[in-house]
Amino acid sequence: MKKFILSLFASMLLTTALWAQTQTGNPVDAKVKFKQETIDFGKTKLNKPVSVDFEFTNTTKEPVLIETARASCGCTTPTWTKEPILPGKKGKVTASYSANSVGQQNKTVWVRLKGVDQDKELHLTGTVEN
Repeated sequence: MKKFILSLFASMLLTTALWAQTQTGNPVDAKVKFKQETIDFGKTKLNKPVSVDFEFTNTTKEPVLIETARASCGCTTPTWTKEPILPGKKGKVTASYSANSVGQQNKTVWVRLKGVDQDKELHLTGTVEN
């Protein structure tokens, strides 16, 4: 009986470990690979807009489509590749920031792929000076 219980416990432990390895943190990561998830635009002058490109590659065997991208505030405007991105091909999300506030800036853009019910966070940081 001890051997049976020990074997059952070992099987459950192994199954749990294998299952955990197959899970990804974010379902978007299973479809696309971003070159950078945080981009520091460095220093810019007040009211001098800046734009950065978050490039990504489709890592699946099917086309992927960005359904939407939204920003953490009205001072940041995201645009993105509108057509489906074929397997192995690249797309991008551009974040344009108006730089209308002095100091350290941390902005977020959330990207949602069609058919995926979770957003991917991208971060834009930098400093705005007078």
